[in-house]
This record gives sequence, C-alpha cells and structure tokens, in this order.
Amino acid sequence: MILTILIGALAFATPRDIAISRLLPAAPALAASMWPVLPTILLGVFCALIMLGLGLVHTDLGTPYTAAAIAAVTLAAAYASHVRLRREEALLQIRLVADAAQQVLLRPLPSRLGGLEIESLYVAAQAQARIGGDFYEAAETPHGVRLLLGDVRGKGLSAVGAASALISCFREAAHDEPDLTGVIQRLEISIGRHSAAYPSQDLPERFATALLAEIPRGGGHVKLLNCGHPPPLLVHQGQMHVLEPSEPSPPLNLAALVKDNYRTDTVHFAPGDQLLLYTDGVTETRDYAGEFFPLQDWMRQQNPVSPHGLLDRLHHDLLRFSGGRLDDDIAALSVRYPKSHPLDQ
Repeated sequence: MILTILIGALAFATPRDIAISRLLPAAPALAASMWPVLPTILLGVFCALIMLGLGLVHTDLGTPYTAAAIAAVTLAAAYASHVRLRREEALLQIRLVADAAQQVLLRPLPSRLGGLEIESLYVAAQAQARIGGDFYEAAETPHGVRLLLGDVRGKGLSAVGAASALISCFREAAHDEPDLTGVIQRLEISIGRHSAAYPSQDLPERFATALLAEIPRGGGHVKLLNCGHPPPLLVHQGQMHVLEPSEPSPPLNLAALVKDNYRTDTVHFAPGDQLLLYTDGVTETRDYAGEFFPLQDWMRQQNPVSPHGLLDRLHHDLLRFSGGRLDDDIAALSVRYPKSHPLDQ
C-alpha cells in the first residue's frame, strides 16, 4: 500500500516522460507474497483507480495499456496468492503430523526417573523435518533405569522407520531382558527384520550405532554397552572422563558381518556425578573455518548444573559455534545422580 501511494505521488509530481506510473503493476505482484487473495485484488483495483486518475490529468500517459497491465498482473497475483495459501496450509498440516510423530517416537522424558535427574535434547538438522534418524529412550525397569541413544545411518523416512523399530523394541526388551547383552541382541533382530521387510537402495549401508546404559536401583555404578557409538562423558568428583569401551562392539545390523561379541563395561557412578550421552551430530558440528565442536573441552569448562541446564547450554553453544547452521541431527541425554536424594532402593 505504501509503495502504491508513493508511486502515485511520484507520477503526479514528476515529468510525464519519466512515466513512473508504469511501476504500478508491481504493487499487486508484491502483495501476492504476503496478502490473501481478496486484499491483493483490492490493491490492484486501487492501483487501477490511481492510474485512471492520472489519465484524467495527463492524457498522454498510455493509461489503457498500463491499466490493462495492472489488471493482468492483479489476476496473476491473486492466483499466486491462492496457491501460496494452499501450500502454507499443506505445510502446516505436515508439521502437525511430524510433531505428532515426534511425540510418539521421541516422547518427552520425565525430569526424574528412578531417583535420577534426566533431560533429553533433540534438534533436527532441517527445521521442517522435525524428526530424523537420531533416537533416544529411557525406561525405569526392574533392573534399574535403562537408557538408549543411537543414530541410524541415512536420511529421510528410511532412517525414521528404522529408528522407530529400534525404539519400539527397546521399550519392550528393556523390561524383559535381565542384562544389556540381551537387550542389544533384541535390537539387532529388530533392525534386521525391519531392513528385510522394507528393502531399499541403501540396504547394504543401513545400520545404526547405539549406546545402552543401565543404572541399577541404589546406584553406585553404571553399566555401558557401546555399539560403535561416540563414547559418553562422565563428570565424577569434578573431573571429566571419556568412557571409551574396553572392547568395541559392532553397530546394529552388522553383527552378521563381524564377530558378534558384545562387551559391557561398568563405571563408578556416585552422588553428584553427571553423565552425557550424545550422537555424532554434536561432535561433528563445524564452525565457518571447518573446525569441529570441542565437546570434551567444553564439558570440562562446565560448572555443576542440572541436566536441563547442561543441555540448554550445549544447544546454545552449538548454534553459536556453527553460526546457526546444523548439518546433522543432534540427540543427547544428560543424567545426574543427585546428592540430596539417593536413588530408590
């Protein structure tokens, strides 16, 4: 509207040979990118009225030709506005479906689970996607609190489907299996069946890294089973430790290609200790110079804070480090053994 009034005023004030009035069709064309159909048409009518008024004052402006151009552009702009609104409505519905799917797949975790303080973080590399191949889950079981964090190789619906199969399997196996080896074997079977049921061109490369953790009732230690996943970080008595597996275990869906040998490690976990599990999207975040995010150094610099506060800081610092652009999905779990409230006995 401001542009239309400005063009009209300049057309009255400037010499006729400059023909500023020929810019009037630009107003409804621009309005189509922001306004609904009816206001766009009304703006075109307003531009036509201005042109007719100019034609009464200056008879040699070519008013019929400019008015015809305004009418043609207005009709095209109205149609473009209609198409834009339909696409925006469709995109909104897709977002609602994606949000519902995320609530089912990556449901929010309780702030306390089995006496532990726990918090999750998930950030899709593409904001429109909402969900991707990174996944997490936590469950309070008769064997203690069990955690799962993983990353399916690949993108799109194929990765989401595999992640869904693994999460669903973990929710059952975590309660049924007496040890983590049994849980990981159930996950191996699940992803194998999913890959066989839904074959695709990337089938030979469809595998998932996974990290299982178990903190028994009463605490004291945490058991870890790492299947090709980045090692978790533990802050114990103010010191940061990288929990590398004593013996590597194969990623899920690769046990048939390499030796099926799963090794569980046990690490001391005392009151006040904090554990950070993460996917490779965190450590592979780059700045403009191509340098990777120094997660271990970053973790050493953090003061004692709640799991929620730690992941908030991590998210903020990742965005700042990368300039707001994330090239991969990010998932993380933070768990703290509170000092004031011992774990359930």
